[in-house]
Amino acid sequence: MAIRTVRCDSSEFEISYETINPKCKKTVLFLHGWGANKEIMKKAFGPYLSNFCHIYIDMPGFGKSSILDPLKTSDYAKVVANFCDELKVKPDIIVGHSFGGKVATLLKPKILVLLSSAGIVVKKSFSVRAKIAIFKIFKLFGFGKFYKFFATKDVSGMSRVMYETLKNVVDEDFTKHFADFDGRALVFWGENDKATPVKSGETIHKLIKNSSFFPLSGDHFFFLLHAKFISDEIEKEINLEQNEARNLILDDDESGIEEIK
Repeated sequence: MAIRTVRCDSSEFEISYETINPKCKKTVLFLHGWGANKEIMKKAFGPYLSNFCHIYIDMPGFGKSSILDPLKTSDYAKVVANFCDELKVKPDIIVGHSFGGKVATLLKPKILVLLSSAGIVVKKSFSVRAKIAIFKIFKLFGFGKFYKFFATKDVSGMSRVMYETLKNVVDEDFTKHFADFDGRALVFWGENDKATPVKSGETIHKLIKNSSFFPLSGDHFFFLLHAKFISDEIEKEINLEQNEARNLILDDDESGIEEIK
């Protein structure tokens, strides 16, 4: 594990990260979901993709990375981009789980791998909407300090800064960002996911023109069960890309020979 100081706008972040296979030429960046950290991504994918350099990071406010003020998803993307600049790496592939999927999408990698990504707004249940309404009334009368009684379990034990951050990011509609993504995307999803339902995955697949969709057994953390399959699909995609690049070179060479003749 290492720590890198990253500047973003007027703030500084201490970013905790770990690298595996640092001498490999192609790089995969792994971004965890809300309430998690780099360790869960490393646990899943560390044994695989041996021909790639892996970079696992704790995003600001998670794991061992710092945060001082509430952030938006766009801020997280800036911090991660600046982190990559600091390391002088440009990831060939970015794998993002849940909230990390939104950050990964904003970074616009050549190959995007989404694991039950957030970003499609799902209508909240009546009980959740009622809780939000009650909290807003409390806040209006100066009782905002009782936010913990209304906070989602995702922020259990977290600071007020992280709660404010969650409020910034939880209802962001990423429909346009998915539709605007012009790279290649592999979209994997847990069929029994309750946090981000499989219909959200189907919607993202339709929005991203050049994408493939893989519904798999399991819940929001399905990738822990299917890391090898996901890794194999990533390798297939890279091999396909390399073969297409070779064919283009061969076609150019043959065109040049024909012109000489």
